[in-house]
Amino acid sequence: MTTELMEKAVRYLRRVESFDFPGMRAMCTHTATVWHNDGTGEQTIDENLEQLERMSGGGGAVALRYDITRQFQKPDEVLQQHVLHITLPDGSGAELPVAMYFRFRDGLIDRIEEYATMVRPEGGAVRDAG
Repeated sequence: MTTELMEKAVRYLRRVESFDFPGMRAMCTHTATVWHNDGTGEQTIDENLEQLERMSGGGGAVALRYDITRQFQKPDEVLQQHVLHITLPDGSGAELPVAMYFRFRDGLIDRIEEYATMVRPEGGAVRDAG
């Protein structure tokens, strides 16, 4: 089995790290969707990229780094685990253990599902106070 799709999933994350939003968009189908386990529901890829762009500017994250721990591939699908390291303007940071699913159509990303839990650097999970 070729590793081409796994490499494309990594390339997409490297573009996230460099805040290359046009490059990310070019890797996706026109109808691509994104889903997160945060209860907000499904987004189009364009809505997701707009949200990421807002989060990266105006006091948002100044640096992102993905440490990929494992990947699995089936035809047109990649499932991977990674840790997302986020650095904020004040120098503080957070780590997100993430499982991410990519579905491809004709070599382009057609769906992303992201399962993440925010973890403080000292190791405790961040909990909703509400």
